[in-house]
Parts: sequence; C-alpha cells; structure tokens
Amino acid sequence: MEERAMGAVLKGERLEKELLRLDAMREYERKYADYTLICGVDEAGRGPLAGPVAAGAVILPKEAQILYLNDSKKLSEKRREELFLEIREKAVAFHVGLVSPKRIDEINILQATYEAMREAVGGLSAVPNLLLNDAVTIPGLSMKQVNIIKGDAKSVSIAAASILAKVSRDHIMAEYDVQYPEYGFAKHKGYGTAAHIAALKQFGPTPIHRRSFIGKFIRQEPGEDLPHTGADA
Repeated sequence: MEERAMGAVLKGERLEKELLRLDAMREYERKYADYTLICGVDEAGRGPLAGPVAAGAVILPKEAQILYLNDSKKLSEKRREELFLEIREKAVAFHVGLVSPKRIDEINILQATYEAMREAVGGLSAVPNLLLNDAVTIPGLSMKQVNIIKGDAKSVSIAAASILAKVSRDHIMAEYDVQYPEYGFAKHKGYGTAAHIAALKQFGPTPIHRRSFIGKFIRQEPGEDLPHTGADA
C-alpha cells in the first residue's frame, strides 16, 4: 500500500503510522457523524503587534484523506503552503475571515477574533450544521458548536481551518513587508520579536500596527493607548 503526498510517495510502515495518526484526529468527526456538514473553525494572529487577526472555516468531505494534516504550528512553512493548496482543492467549502488592526483596537482582540470567525463561517458556500471550534464558543451563531481544547491537534477539520487561517495571514504579512520593508513583516509576521520591537522603536508605528498592543514599546499620543486584552493566543 502506498499513498502519494506532497509530491512524494509515502508507503509501508510510515504510511500506516500516518494513517493511524489521522484516524485518531477524526475522533470528533466520528462522534458527530450524524451531522452532514461539519465545519472546523480556528484563528491565527491573536498575539502579533501588527496586522489583522484571521479565522478559517473549513468543511471537509467525510472521506477526505489529507496526509500530514495537523496543527499549523507543528508544521514547517513549506508543508503549510502545500497543505493550504490541497485543503482548498478538496474542501466542500472554505472561507477566511479577517479583522483589521483598527477594528482590533476598537473592540479588543477577543471580540475581533469572534468577528473574524463569524465572517469565516458566514462566507462559506455551504451552511454547516455543526461547528468544531478550537477552544472557543463563538457568540452570535445559531448552529451547534463543540468547543475542543487544543482542537487543532485533535480534529482534522480544525487543523485544516488553522492552516488556512495561518497561511492566508502569512501571505498578507508578506505583502505588508513589501510596503514597509524596514520592519521585517515577512519574517516575524507581526509578532513581537526583538527585531520587530527594535524597528518599531526606531521607525515608529505603521498604519497596520495595533495601537492597543504597542503602548509599552513606544510613546503614543493621549487617547491612543487602548486596553490590550485577550492577546495570549
């Protein structure tokens, strides 16, 4: 038995081990198999100092086989990019919601994350009747939701959503890197690395910086330093 994955053939014991791992990640999909359209939901970019927060929503076919599918944080950038294409190709429906830095500052990062998730689910071409979410219950949605702690490592649907959200956001930050080359956005994706903080102090904030996140690094005008809450993800 062999299976082609990412341009390489996986076979024998390695293939068997990978199939067993993926089967374990279908625990929740099997538990709720009576629901016809199961949608995984996850976010990317709650913690960065700059850029939007993104949320992915993905409905996979029940028989979908996507080797190496996993929590996006456990995958290399190359693997994420390859899976990003495969998920989009095989999904019944998918959508990515984005909420801007300005909106994050207005309503706080937690509420902005919920907003991105609602946008992601609302943008699907098929209406799901069950959501599998990574560690949250999303306010304002009527369908059944299941909150799974560390769900991106326990559910193939949530893992797929995490990859779409992460890669989509990374692409946006690469575009911002061209616009603001001094900051290194393509490398750190807006997270608070030493290099990013040094650039922020040297050059000041860009329009894509979250004013509610950067107050301890730079001096801001009165009224600009808004509460920074919920950014631990």
